[in-house]
Amino acid sequence: MDPVWRQQGRGRGQGQGRGQVTGNPSSGRARGAVGSQVKASSQSRFDEIQKSDRAAAQRLTTDTYSSSSEEEDDDDSEDGGKRGKILQSALSPYASHTGDTDGRLLEQTRHYLHEVCQSGGVTCLICIASVRRTQPVWSCVGCYCIFHITCIQKWAKDSIFLVSSVTDEDFGKKDHPWPCPKCRHEYSPHQTPTRYYCYCGKEAEPAPDPWLLPHSCGQVCGREFKPSCGHRCLLLCHPGPCPPCPQMVSVSCLCGKSSRVPRRCSAKAWSCTKICGRKLPCRTHTCANTCHAGECAACPRVSLQACACGRQRAERPCASPEWHCDQVCGRSLSCGNHTCERVCHAGVCGECPRAGNRSCSCGKTKSVLPCTVDVPTCGDTCGKNLDCGLHTCSMRCHRGACETCRQEVEKTCRCGRYSKLLPCHKEYLCESKCNKTRACSRHQCKRKCCPGNCPPCDMNCGRMLGCRNHKCPSVCHQGSCYPCPEMVKVGCECGSTVISVPCGRERSTKPPRCKELCKKPPSCHHASQEKHRCHFGPCPPCKQPCQLTLAGCVHLCPAPCHDQVLVKATDRANLAGPWEQPSTPAFVRTALPCPPCLVPIPTACLGEHEVSPVPCHARGPFSCGRLCGRTLSCGNHKCSLECHHVTPTPNSDKTMAGQECVRCEEGCVKPRPAGCAHPCVLPCHRSACPPCRLMLRQRCHCKISSLYIECLKFTSADEQDKQLLMSCQNQCPKQLLCGHRCKLLCHAGDCDQNCGQKVKIRCPCKRIKKDFPCSRVQSQDGLLECDETCQTLQKKHAEACAAEERALLEGEMRKQQAELEAFEKRQKGRRKKNRKVTEVEMEEGVWHRYKLRLLLPFCVVLLAVAAFYLLKLTNEVTDSESAGH
Repeated sequence: MDPVWRQQGRGRGQGQGRGQVTGNPSSGRARGAVGSQVKASSQSRFDEIQKSDRAAAQRLTTDTYSSSSEEEDDDDSEDGGKRGKILQSALSPYASHTGDTDGRLLEQTRHYLHEVCQSGGVTCLICIASVRRTQPVWSCVGCYCIFHITCIQKWAKDSIFLVSSVTDEDFGKKDHPWPCPKCRHEYSPHQTPTRYYCYCGKEAEPAPDPWLLPHSCGQVCGREFKPSCGHRCLLLCHPGPCPPCPQMVSVSCLCGKSSRVPRRCSAKAWSCTKICGRKLPCRTHTCANTCHAGECAACPRVSLQACACGRQRAERPCASPEWHCDQVCGRSLSCGNHTCERVCHAGVCGECPRAGNRSCSCGKTKSVLPCTVDVPTCGDTCGKNLDCGLHTCSMRCHRGACETCRQEVEKTCRCGRYSKLLPCHKEYLCESKCNKTRACSRHQCKRKCCPGNCPPCDMNCGRMLGCRNHKCPSVCHQGSCYPCPEMVKVGCECGSTVISVPCGRERSTKPPRCKELCKKPPSCHHASQEKHRCHFGPCPPCKQPCQLTLAGCVHLCPAPCHDQVLVKATDRANLAGPWEQPSTPAFVRTALPCPPCLVPIPTACLGEHEVSPVPCHARGPFSCGRLCGRTLSCGNHKCSLECHHVTPTPNSDKTMAGQECVRCEEGCVKPRPAGCAHPCVLPCHRSACPPCRLMLRQRCHCKISSLYIECLKFTSADEQDKQLLMSCQNQCPKQLLCGHRCKLLCHAGDCDQNCGQKVKIRCPCKRIKKDFPCSRVQSQDGLLECDETCQTLQKKHAEACAAEERALLEGEMRKQQAELEAFEKRQKGRRKKNRKVTEVEMEEGVWHRYKLRLLLPFCVVLLAVAAFYLLKLTNEVTDSESAGH
């Protein structure tokens, strides 16, 4: 079989028809160059497909990392990427004129926006999985942490159930709150999310849009700023806290001395840096601080201040001028017998506490005695309630506190199981241990004589957290444990780039992209490998040229390096069944031999049509695959053999055929006149062909008759003469749209729709008729209208019909009246006859008394029904007569 480049040449030769002139040698060389380029491009495409297949197989066998994200945005993953620029431009209006607090809020908003934009950047702390763009979520109002809505619903349900199931009496009766898994912000049971809302809460079930933030409705946020300033957030629906208020307001400084200046609302509090100068509470000094908000600070100076009683003076801060010394007042009271025992105080000392009406120790007797005389005891029983609250003091009225209650009573222990006689002041505790479960629902109380209010559990929880790496370090508790607070670092292969992820995500998180170059040594014969970034697994295949000397020539191998090529293993052992595992990999890396040398070498073909570049490994004489193309002896045709060797003849043209070429055995192939399809009857000749005298069979325009026309006459006629020659001169059989036949002779194209045949038209009452052209009838409506005579006849006919209807109605009414009178007469005759026969006069009944009143409505109804049917019959007769006219 011929090589590929020779098959391509043969294809080009086959495309040439007989009788065509062979191109010049320069065009042949150009076509040869194009053939070499096509061959090189085919080989390059084959190499690219082979490389992609090898890379895919290598990924399937060596890739051990998985990512939970749906897409990888490599260009946007870095801080300097497109995402960082977009976020920086979106938040740039907030970057100036902000305070420390506003800057912190702005940075927090930037962090949330960056996380939600990054694929797989948001992690649900409950299930430790990435929050995808299409999954319903819920955001905490305290920490703005994002969770799957199904996870937070299950968390709330479990938390409420575990808290409410501590005791049987409280189970399901109280509305216990549930906490946020991250910040422990408490929510009531009715605040448990039931629907998926966007961040601003305006739209339920927001549809995912690739041009919006995930879980955003795309509308303006509109939430009030915190702290409230009267403005609302102008950003589009976004996660996390709202940034500082960007509105411009005109405000004065903190002290109010300076004029108003435009400031951002989030940083509207500003200081003019001037001295405040307001009077301090000490009323002596002025505020020396710079312009500030609120009340002035306490006076920082020191002055000589007197105490409340005025006996001592000391240097004290002006902020606290009132102070008390440690001396007793000692001034005489109003009684003149006692002195004031209060420590340094201001104002009067007051009256003597022993003056006036005083009672004894037990409070049962009162007496008025001088302040110098003590009130005596009354001698009655004290009767004060003791500390136990159950008994009273049995001693006589005495001074001082009552003694401890020593009365024996039957006391029940704290847990209520046992009873015993003990002094009232002693507490009774039994030795039984409490078997109830503590609030953690895992451990027993084990406290002696527990009254039921078991203390919280003090043991360590020790349950495995969701990360599956650590145990809960908190005290034993009920409900779900806190998410693991640890952050695990995930690094690249060389360790220079590290990211922190929640504990538990390190197994499913893709390592970060490292900007450092790979430092692994090359695995091929090259001294150094191509520069590429740090990565896991083996290095990508080397794409440098091989540059080894090829066998059989002096050229270097230009193919990409093929020392480590991934090929399918062919020596794998057959498995006995699906339970066995293959012992050798499906693909192995091996070195392939260098491809054949493809360096083009200029070589002339056998027929000397062109000089084409031939690959070095297949150089030598060849056939270019074209037709020979030498002119035969007839002068009209050329040699149709494939490029072959021709013995040169001395003093002869190279374009003439030789003895190796074919002989001309074909007929005349000269072109015929335009429109003539008959071949020349002469064999291949050099002179002009004779004119064609054959007859052509043509259908006329109406496709009914067949016409015979001489070929020469038909081909030499112009377009108008051809239309006349193809007409049978009969009337056109086609019908117009109106239904009449075309009046023209056999013609080409569509018929003229302007029909001139006469059509009879009547007026609406069918009395007047007139002829009009058909085309006018089709284009216009209402050509013939009724005249005054028609209208007069119609009016007379309507009046006659109305008179006839009235006459029929009156006759029917007279007939009904006569029938009614005859009926009444018959009824009167019967009444008289009955009176003659009956000898005993009977009392008149109800029917005889009210028969007229009962029959009258009945008769009226009958008359109405009869009139209705009579009118209906009259209308039908009138319609039939009008139709007959």
